[in-house]
Amino acid sequence: MSVARAAAGPGLLMADDRASSFTRYAARHRSRDLVLLRFEEARGDLAPDYLRETAHLPAFWVREGVPLEAEADRYLDWIADLPVPPTRFCNPSEPRQHVAQRFAALVGLPHLSERQVRWVRDKAAMKDRFRELGLRTAEYARVGTPADIERFAAAHRRPVVLKPVDSFACVDTYLLHGPEDLRTVDLTAREWMVEEYLGGTEWEACALVLGGEVLDVWPSAMPCRPLDIVGGAMNANISVGAGPGPGVDTAALVRRVVTGMGIDHGYVHMEFFEIDGEAYAGEVGVRMAGCEIAANHGHAYGFDVFGATVDVYTGRRPALAYGRRRCVGDLLLPLPRSGTVSRVTSREELLALPGVIDAVVRFAPGDRAASRRASHNASGHVHVEGDTAAEVEKRMRYVLEAFSIEIVPPARRAPDAEEAMRPSA
Repeated sequence: MSVARAAAGPGLLMADDRASSFTRYAARHRSRDLVLLRFEEARGDLAPDYLRETAHLPAFWVREGVPLEAEADRYLDWIADLPVPPTRFCNPSEPRQHVAQRFAALVGLPHLSERQVRWVRDKAAMKDRFRELGLRTAEYARVGTPADIERFAAAHRRPVVLKPVDSFACVDTYLLHGPEDLRTVDLTAREWMVEEYLGGTEWEACALVLGGEVLDVWPSAMPCRPLDIVGGAMNANISVGAGPGPGVDTAALVRRVVTGMGIDHGYVHMEFFEIDGEAYAGEVGVRMAGCEIAANHGHAYGFDVFGATVDVYTGRRPALAYGRRRCVGDLLLPLPRSGTVSRVTSREELLALPGVIDAVVRFAPGDRAASRRASHNASGHVHVEGDTAAEVEKRMRYVLEAFSIEIVPPARRAPDAEEAMRPSA
């Protein structure tokens, strides 16, 4: 898939709180008109090599603890010296949605309204809006105490799903089979909701929107559900560019959400369930899809998906000229624990496996790795192609059998002399 460098266009301010394939693409191919918006509180999430990789780009850092209005004024003074001041805005970050869109509003750039941000970040408000648009959803309720959860479970059967209303990537999301599953959950720390656990088949759909029009929709199969993934199941998404896909009108579903939420432009990522031929809306985000889902679509349809995404955020209509059609998925490679990597399968070994067309291994022997309970927890990823989603999944499972990573857990600190003399409890 060839990528042509685009001519300079409208200046784009892009929120950048973590490295991703999309932000790296924009830094390489759209650097003439790109400005980064960064947040001091997230500096630790930006690796030194990524900061070096993007050092050629102008970056405005929002200071921690300073009123956003003051930072907006400082930004407006700062951009006066730029050759191409931004006139458009892109936020690929889910957790930064509220502050990033508010900043864009303060500096006069296109943005989501506060109500739209609530629809796409507060999952209870999101489902309220789905219902207002006539869409089916799981049953749900806001909760604040174990008693609230027990009442909901009694009415809707176990298991039930407990999640923060502003969670993403299944962080702090739990499948509750009984009251004992709440023992490690602090219900006072965040706002929570509980929802019915749905059966059927879970799908994803991504779309590009410009001027309120859905330009195209690309469905993805999910071999394993996100909640199963955080429990150790295969972590993969498969763009269905060929072969059987969802049995419901996915494009109509996405159009109803885009129209009903007044989304003017951007990348939309949606999850839904197919049950007995009916669609149940799950969640929606107005930002780049997580993991490598967007890259899957580029490989599966044979086009420059990241370039097309930058186009809609700069107000340009992408060509969407597709090439070879196939199924391509991203398989996230396991990261079972934290510690020091002693051995890991190499990129070259992975590329030699059937169907693997690209591979990224994030760690080398001697590197420190930090594992966490999240659906994007990984030591790297591969892209795997096939004629059908079933063939891709079969090849992914073969990759998992071939891949290995050995991690030495951190050594426990030996007690000092004073600690050693203390009597045990």
